[in-house]
Amino acid sequence: MATASSISLKTFTGLRQNTAEKPHFAAAAAVPAARRPAARQFRVLAAKTSPKLANRNLRVAVIGGGPAGGAAAEALAKGGVETFLIERKLDNAKPCGGAIPLCMVGEFDLPLDIIDRRVTKMKMISPSNVAVDIGRTLKPHEYIGMVRREVLDAYLRERAAKNGATVINGLFLKMDMPEDKNAPYRLHFSEYSGMKGGVGEKRTLEVDAVIGADGANSRVAKSIGAGDYEYAIAFQERIKIPEDKMVYYENLAEMYVGDDVSPDFYGWVFPKCDHVAVGTGTVTHKGDIKKFQLATRNRAKDKILGGKIIRVEAHPIPEHPRPRRLSGRVALVGDAAGYVTKCSGEGIYFAAKSGRMCAEAIVEGSEQGKRMVEESDLRKYLEKWDKTYWPTYKVLDVLQKVFYRSNPAREAFVEMCADEYVQKMTFDSYLYKTVVPGNPLDDLKLAVNTIGSLVRANALRKEMQKL
Repeated sequence: MATASSISLKTFTGLRQNTAEKPHFAAAAAVPAARRPAARQFRVLAAKTSPKLANRNLRVAVIGGGPAGGAAAEALAKGGVETFLIERKLDNAKPCGGAIPLCMVGEFDLPLDIIDRRVTKMKMISPSNVAVDIGRTLKPHEYIGMVRREVLDAYLRERAAKNGATVINGLFLKMDMPEDKNAPYRLHFSEYSGMKGGVGEKRTLEVDAVIGADGANSRVAKSIGAGDYEYAIAFQERIKIPEDKMVYYENLAEMYVGDDVSPDFYGWVFPKCDHVAVGTGTVTHKGDIKKFQLATRNRAKDKILGGKIIRVEAHPIPEHPRPRRLSGRVALVGDAAGYVTKCSGEGIYFAAKSGRMCAEAIVEGSEQGKRMVEESDLRKYLEKWDKTYWPTYKVLDVLQKVFYRSNPAREAFVEMCADEYVQKMTFDSYLYKTVVPGNPLDDLKLAVNTIGSLVRANALRKEMQKL
């Protein structure tokens, strides 16, 4: 403040005056006591530097209509912000395993009828086809939800619309930056009428802030120079299998590890409403993705025999957060920000959570849409995100580096998964999205067993090299 040099701030606690002392003014001693005016209460109040908006509410555009965009748009609209959600493919079905944690069902108030399957059993299958059953520690009410992205995404968008968001079927093209501090961002996009094959009509939209939720190939990220990141290719086939074989997958999901299905990830068979999703992914050998997909199908061939491929999907998945996730009044969330976990490749919950957290920071900073926001308001979302989820990302990054490096290491990983303590820690962390503190004695036992598994894996690797 301009007058700060003439005020002694020692008499203040935070921004409130300490009643034990009087504020001291440098010129006060020169005025005779008899002629001094009666002491007046002096208060320093925190004041926002951003201006109040006249005759309108804050305007925010959300680019991308997946879980991140849908959750962000809903929170903005509920918070009094004029919200625009732009999504090109309203029937989009991303090639995604579709697993969501139990906490997401309650936290995002998801209706049970959009969950295809409640998985309570998992099989982790090693390179040598040793299968370990996982899920023995689950409580009766606990499960992993299996959803189809076209169903989940549409539901979140529709709920945002019901709360006041304007959903636009359009393709975001580019963004003109503000000419001064509080000037609008001008968005350019093609709007589609819903007719297939249409070229779209060029439109512009002026907004006060932008949330980029437009996936791994985010155009919003490019607009703010967010930088590149390493990414994996996910390839998935939806396979309709005979009803008697579908019974096997009623509440069961499978994960396959091995150089044949992926050199640095895993293959999966996840159940959906009336079919299974069979897929794999890789960062290091993207050109061989179809070969890995064939190997995944072959590993599960007896259980999916007679199946018919009804849909083929492929999509990039980020491997780490972007170098920059915020610039001015533009923030990135979900895959656009790079919020996919190592080892498991999970991203749905983190996408929705980041979208909501970013929107809540905007709502709070704008005082329910009544005031302009600044970069500092959006930065609160990043600070909260990193503080909450950095440990989860770090732990899974370490696990991937240790156990996905070779087939012997993967054998050790599967062997370790048979331990009930490991299962409990893993499922508790996954279902409730926290890094669960363990029992010290059990942790010591786990460390010894892990070292033993790795020693055996190393011995096996040396024998394999001899052969």
